[in-house]
Parts: sequence; C-alpha cells; structure tokens
Amino acid sequence: MSQSNDEHTLWTLIKDIKFGMLTHRHADGHLHSTPLTTQNKADDEGTALYFFISRKSEIATCIARDANVNVAYAHPGDDRYVSVSGKGAVVEDQTKKDYLFTSFAKAWFPGGATDPNLALLQVNIGHAEYWDVKESKMMQLAKMAQAVITGDPPEKMGEHKELNLS
Repeated sequence: MSQSNDEHTLWTLIKDIKFGMLTHRHADGHLHSTPLTTQNKADDEGTALYFFISRKSEIATCIARDANVNVAYAHPGDDRYVSVSGKGAVVEDQTKKDYLFTSFAKAWFPGGATDPNLALLQVNIGHAEYWDVKESKMMQLAKMAQAVITGDPPEKMGEHKELNLS
C-alpha cells in the first residue's frame, strides 16, 4: 500500500492488529463475519489484503458467488478502528503463498504453503474508512464531560477519514 500517503496511513493503522473480521454474504442473503489473520507483511501489497482460508470453507464458496466483502479492524486500546470494503477472490499464486506463509499458519495448514487445502483470499480494497484517536484517555473524558455539561457534541477527537482506493 505504498503508492500514496492514504494507503500508507491505512497500512500503519492495521499492521499491528492481528485479526480482521471478514464479512461476506451467504446465498440466502444474510451477512456472516469470520475472524481472519491478515497475512500482509508490509505496505508493499498495493491496495490488496491477503488471508489464508480453506478451499473447502464456506468463505470460499460464498466469495465465488458474491465477491463483495468488508474487513473491520479494531484496536480499542489505541482507539484505532478501520473498515475496508472491496472485492474478494480466491487467487492461485504459489509465489505469494510461499512469501506469506508462516509457522502460525501451519497450525491450520500442516502441509505448509503447498497444502492442497490452502487457498489465498485476496481482498482488493475499493473503499476504506478509519478513525484514529490520538488524544489521551484523560483528554477524551474531559471532552466528553464538557459535552455533557454544555449539551454540545464533544470537540473532534482524533482523525476520521474516508478513502476511495479503486
């Protein structure tokens, strides 16, 4: 994600968050979310996120039918929240699997990067939105207390931005 400052900021916000909640649509129309580990190692992946999934999984089946997905990231301790939406696809790229595979992934795919059940889910980000609060907890509480007293919404706390990456 190094082509622009926005992409770099997005990567900086999510790189330390181990799990993203991937939301996809079932055949009956309802939405379903699953925690997945983001496999990207650096901000050099363009506007794509990568996840390892099982070829036999419900995710793989649903993505083949409806590629629209959302991935939500949250780090409440640092007041960082990110939501990305885009198109998901199971891609066949052994070089990318080899590059991204870790010993942690081996717990689910004991055959390693060449495990026949290992599928690479690529999410091409079209839109992203993030909230990044930099004020201390004390400052946030003070602003909220002032809002309660005055009846006015709290002053802007942190940065909120929408990014169109498609």
